[in-house]
Amino acid sequence: MPAVRQRTGDEPVGAVADPWTEYLAAARQLDGVRRAAATAAVEQARAVEAAREELVRVHARLAPQQARLRELGVPPISLTPTPPELTEAARSMVGGPAAVLAALRVARSWADAADATLATRGPLRPSAWPPRLRNLLVYGPLALLVPLAQLAAFVVAGTGAVSIAALALGLPMPAVAFAAGWVAVGRVFPAGTGERLDRTPRLGASTCLVPAVTVAAGIMLAMFRG
Repeated sequence: MPAVRQRTGDEPVGAVADPWTEYLAAARQLDGVRRAAATAAVEQARAVEAAREELVRVHARLAPQQARLRELGVPPISLTPTPPELTEAARSMVGGPAAVLAALRVARSWADAADATLATRGPLRPSAWPPRLRNLLVYGPLALLVPLAQLAAFVVAGTGAVSIAALALGLPMPAVAFAAGWVAVGRVFPAGTGERLDRTPRLGASTCLVPAVTVAAGIMLAMFRG
């Protein structure tokens, strides 16, 4: 067995204590590095998870905004990032999950500002309205042209031949108004690229038919009474 080295009486105490002190210091330093690495790993994992959640929230905000901007007539190419913007976005990701999280939060603040802008300006444009309300602006005036003309003829000519002729000529007019409205909706509110235009045919048919039937029935009832 190897001989155990023992401190002799004339050997200084520091000769044995110094290596042990250095060992303890190195162990404490190593433990500090290990703890710091573990803390950094935990913080990085939290940052990655937070960045993923923020990305989901931002994407959920941007998707309806993109659809709404297309309804407002913004071309799809204007909604696609340009190469310099992609380069700048990639550069922001070099800083790690924390930098990505900060960039996503900035993007969410921009989305909030865009929502506020659309909320204040969007409803003023009919193209941003729901299809039923928007198309009513087209079908409504066309549906009222012939009934108003029939009513004016009856007021002026009374129960004579002019009123009867106006009623007869007005019979096919609801179908003509509906066809004209169908074409006009496509011209006034064209669909975006890859989208299908909702012409709300049932609403258009009822809008063109109800005024014509109501006015014609009222005029005929007044003529019978007269």
